[in-house]
Amino acid sequence: MVNIEIKARCADLGRAEDNLSALGAGPAGSFRQRDTYFRCPTGRLKLRELNPQEGYLIFYQREDIPGPKRSDYRTAATSDPEALRAILGQVLGTGAEVTKTRQVWLWENVRIHLDEVDGLGSFLELEAVTDSAAATESQTRVEALMRALEIDPEHLVCGSYGDLIAK
Repeated sequence: MVNIEIKARCADLGRAEDNLSALGAGPAGSFRQRDTYFRCPTGRLKLRELNPQEGYLIFYQREDIPGPKRSDYRTAATSDPEALRAILGQVLGTGAEVTKTRQVWLWENVRIHLDEVDGLGSFLELEAVTDSAAATESQTRVEALMRALEIDPEHLVCGSYGDLIAK
């Protein structure tokens, strides 16, 4: 699967919510998540735990650049994330662990994440779910949302939350 995405620091999540509402975006839920990153020779591999019976193994590859970028990813669901985390940690080694509260909003083909990341602060992510043929159109949508959400270039973040925690 393919996303066009950005991550940015966000000083005011309430203002972001107001701007999203004005655009016609709608809230889709709020979640407490734990992401465990594993050592991986290429790309990034993380286990996202939503609760003791629900998790997702996510492998993705993307450039670490600050602006809109393509991310190629695959996911697999698990009903036993704790056991999977233990096995992957033993086999691959564990990197960073990230806990966060995430509000998810939807606008057209874009998922908007308003994140409060433990130890890091507030962030906003835009992920336009697309395919290779529509990547240019999705990038245009992401750029339009960046303007509407008042995301300045200096707010953009290059890497993952795991990278930021590890620093």
